[in-house]
Order: sequence, then structure tokens, then C-alpha cells
Amino acid sequence: MTTPITLSCDDIKESAARCAEILRAPGAVALVPTETVYGLVARVEDKAAYNKIFELKQRSAAKVLGWFVSDWRTLSDYGVTLSGLPEQLAEKYCPGPVTIIAPARNGTTLGFRSPDHPFLRELLKLTGPLFQTSANLSGAPDPKDIETALKELSGAPAIAVDGGRLPDDAAGSTVVDATGTEIKILRQGKLQVTLP
Repeated sequence: MTTPITLSCDDIKESAARCAEILRAPGAVALVPTETVYGLVARVEDKAAYNKIFELKQRSAAKVLGWFVSDWRTLSDYGVTLSGLPEQLAEKYCPGPVTIIAPARNGTTLGFRSPDHPFLRELLKLTGPLFQTSANLSGAPDPKDIETALKELSGAPAIAVDGGRLPDDAAGSTVVDATGTEIKILRQGKLQVTLP
């Protein structure tokens, strides 16, 4: 297995700039820390990298990937309908550990998250929206450090960014379906999501 370039988060700006540079290469995937779990990311316009994530996770092609965004308001430029519940949830909880599933104007949906992690916030300024998913084999527990993630993945990402070991009680984001008239919790994370 190819060994990825490994960086630490000690110098956030420098690490984010290097990671963004590597992600510009076609098919490049990065293993990164988040405020919830370690994740895999790639540029949203890179179809080869999208496919690489599925390969690394051995994930069913029927499951789509969500997006990390710096500013959720820009998603309207990508055809996402934010009015109503998506906007209300984003205003209340973003940035933070919540994934909001919103309708798109082409009849599909998009799950998006605005992460509250200093490295990712810096990276997203440089890259724009990124495909994202947890850095584990599909169905396996979320790894708490990059060493475990790299051992578990089916192959290697182009770069791995070490944000240190996550707390033992680290959990994925709360996933909320906001495509209807009422919110539906599809996965409960640490964040309790409610609307007035």
C-alpha cells in the first residue's frame, strides 16, 4: 500500500495550504480531522476522487457523499434549495456537528455540513466545497486516530492530516432530513437538534 503524505495540525495555515495543493491533483483524497470523527474529503468537481473514496471505504455506490462547506449560504449557487427547514437549521446549528439534508432543484437531495474545526475551516477557504464521509470501512466503527484509519481503509489517501487522538466518546454528526415540512433525525449524534 502506498504511504500517504502525513502532516500535523500544528501549523494550521501551512497544513491546509499543503493539503489544498495535493487535493488539486485528479483523484486525490485526504484523510482529515473534524470536530466529530476523522473523515475523507475530495474536491466536489473531481469524479475520480469521488470514486476513490468509495474504493477506500468499500462503500456501496448506492450511497451518496455529503459535502463540507465553509458557508452554507453558497449552496444555492449549486442548485440546493435552502429556504424553509434547511435554512432554519443552518442558521441555528452551523458551523457545528450537524449534517442537513436539503432538497435540490434537480429533484435530488444534498447532505451538507459546515464543520467547526480550525483546520477544516482553513482548508475549505482554499478549496471550496468538499465531498466528505467518515474515514472507516463501510459499517465499521469510526477510528479515533489516523493510524487506525489508515490501517482500516482499503488503500491509502494521498494525504493524511493528524489532528491527534479523538475523545473516546467522539461520534459522527447528527443527520437531519430537512426535505419535508418537519425535521426527521436519521442519525443521532451528540447534538440534539430541535426547532421552535
